[in-house]
Amino acid sequence: MGAPRAVQHLKATYSFLKTPIIISAPMRVFAGPDLAVATSRAGGLGFIGPGLRPTDLDSKLDKARGLLHQTSITAHNSTASNAPDIDHLPIGVGFQLFDGDLEVAAATVRKYKPVAAWLFVPASGQCDLDQWTLRIRKESPSTKIWIQIGSVAEAVAAAKSKHAPDVLVVQGIDAGGHGLRKGASVISLLPEIADALQNLGSEIPLVGAGGIADGRGVAAVLATGVAAGAVMGTRFLASNEAEIKTGYQEDVLRVSDGGQSTIRTDLFDRLQGRDDWPARYDGRAVINGSVKDDLAGMDFKQNKQIFQEQMKNGSIGWGEDGRMTAYVGSAVGLVRAIDSAGEIIERSRAEARRALRQALDGLE
Repeated sequence: MGAPRAVQHLKATYSFLKTPIIISAPMRVFAGPDLAVATSRAGGLGFIGPGLRPTDLDSKLDKARGLLHQTSITAHNSTASNAPDIDHLPIGVGFQLFDGDLEVAAATVRKYKPVAAWLFVPASGQCDLDQWTLRIRKESPSTKIWIQIGSVAEAVAAAKSKHAPDVLVVQGIDAGGHGLRKGASVISLLPEIADALQNLGSEIPLVGAGGIADGRGVAAVLATGVAAGAVMGTRFLASNEAEIKTGYQEDVLRVSDGGQSTIRTDLFDRLQGRDDWPARYDGRAVINGSVKDDLAGMDFKQNKQIFQEQMKNGSIGWGEDGRMTAYVGSAVGLVRAIDSAGEIIERSRAEARRALRQALDGLE
């Protein structure tokens, strides 16, 4: 499906969307009900991320429903087939499959009926995605399935499935947090995936993610001509609504030159005792004291002991030589201030329009 049709399709599905379409990522722990509701209220699509435990999502969605009771979200598209109402929450939820609980997820979706479910990190590939997709659609037929992928092969597998998703989130290697160890820039990945899907006759809408932190990044993704919208994660870490520790947020604002100041590694998971991540994944975060010592050859047990001691120090555990993990994307250097989610979205939309106009002017 070409970008113009994909945009119209998403606007028809989600009546509250404004263009350019901006989505706030379901960042685990950090993306809570306040951020999701504020994003959707501003004309984007906000997602609540997984909590530390699968059962955490119920209380987050209950709070989101309360926020929506206070101030409803306005429909902007009169032709929409899925107008926002209190029975269908105009926000999405994210599920991390490999350590998630399908029964808990199914009960939660059935109870709250979010308009989208974002599936990520299947332990057994498309088989797991199919299982979750089938169950969620059974419990809430109105909930659209978004699947995050990071390769052409994953996109093709999803498109060929009998339980193909409603939207594919194409995540490039610049993304913060967890993603495929091996990947490509979203700018090259999007067109290649679009070509592959076209050859299959698939019309699944695509949205781009990874390394997008302002309207210029949104414009770059849209300029590929195949994306219906753009996902931002790191930028929303520096929002008033993010559920984030002060030291972590200060790190987001401190770091620049993200290609040099961040790194993809599984060290952060191993330090936290998370050896259960599928081997094909690692995470991008700020280079800190733990990374520097690891690269210098420090014994892992010693490194982990220092990390565990630093965990007791709260916000001072972050910083250039701190030990606390700050997952961010390579575009972190573009994040310079803390703003409300609404301000971030409105500014990014204006920047994207301006960047696209300037690019077109340069072609005349």
